[in-house]
Order: sequence, then structure tokens, then C-alpha cells
Amino acid sequence: MAGRLDSGRMVADPVDMKNITVSVDDDIYHRARIRAAEQRTSVSALVRRALQDLAGEETDFERSVREEDALRERVRSRGCRFSAEDRLTREQVHDRDALR
Repeated sequence: MAGRLDSGRMVADPVDMKNITVSVDDDIYHRARIRAAEQRTSVSALVRRALQDLAGEETDFERSVREEDALRERVRSRGCRFSAEDRLTREQVHDRDALR
């Protein structure tokens, strides 16, 4: 993404931005305009910042992948290894005498 740094954040050039339409009730819009004015910015800038924060958060899938990678690394660091060579044969799995 081409862009520029603004207060430590990468901000897309206007050409790279997508327009979206959001519907909110009048009271929310009025309060957002007041908040934007207090911060000397626009409602669009507030929404953009909120979406950037939301998009920057780790998704459940990303968290799961990170946790799985960490677990695999812990297992490897303990010298444990898993291999298809370690699997039981079909006969060993179905050996009824071993269960008695």
C-alpha cells in the first residue's frame, strides 16, 4: 500500500482509498460530529481510524495459527518428534489379544 505516515500510522493516499457508505441514526451522527469537532477532525477520519484499529486486531484464525506454531515449537524444543514411522500397523491396531 502506498501512503504516508501520519501520527505514526501509515495512511493510504486518497487514490488508494475505497469509499464506503454507513447508515447511522441522527443522534449517533450528531454525537459523532461533535466528537470530531472536539478532536479537530472529520467524522470520516474518526470512522477511518476505528476501522484501522479493528483491521489491525488479530483475528481468531491468526491467533489459532500463532498458538499452534508456538505449541509445535515447544514440542520440538523438548526433543519430541512425531513421525509416520511411529504409527502402529493395521494388524497392531486391531490386535484384540493386546487389549486383554
